Amino acid sequence: MALNTQPNFFEPGKRYFRDFSAGDDFYEALIETHRDLSDAQSHELNVRLVLLLSNHIGDIAVLREAFDIARSGVVAAD
Repeated sequence: MALNTQPNFFEPGKRYFRDFSAGDDFYEALIETHRDLSDAQSHELNVRLVLLLSNHIGDIAVLREAFDIARSGVVAAD
């Protein structure tokens, strides 16, 4: 399985009238999940979410590719 980096959000049975609407729904759900959490709690939630979704994906090669792409956009601290 190759890493899909194209927009791929959907909700079964829901019709979207704009291509970006499903992504907006995802972003809204993600922000709502973090609502009222401290920074430390938000970081903990992110770690748990990464581990849950990584387990769901399961393919180590795909996960390594995702890690590499995600890391390439982050500047390391000096």
